Amino acid sequence: MGDVLVVFRVLPEDVDNDLSKLESKIREKLNGVCKINDIKTEEIGFGLKALNVQAIMPDEEGRADRVESILAGIEGVSQVDTKDISLI
Repeated sequence: MGDVLVVFRVLPEDVDNDLSKLESKIREKLNGVCKINDIKTEEIGFGLKALNVQAIMPDEEGRADRVESILAGIEGVSQVDTKDISLI
């Protein structure tokens, strides 16, 4: 099996959340679980921003769900959605 690139959209609990601190928490929690390819800020609207987390992981059943659960459990995260999965 190969690896997959999974893009997660991470929405903060509040528009006033510091996205740089949230990004640091994401990097810390996912260390050793998967490789973070990139994290980009996405403008949603009305001042709300999200983080698009690009993670590389083995193509194993349940692996993306595990990462999504870890992201959802981070303090300051309101919602996590899987946007895209690509075989690399």
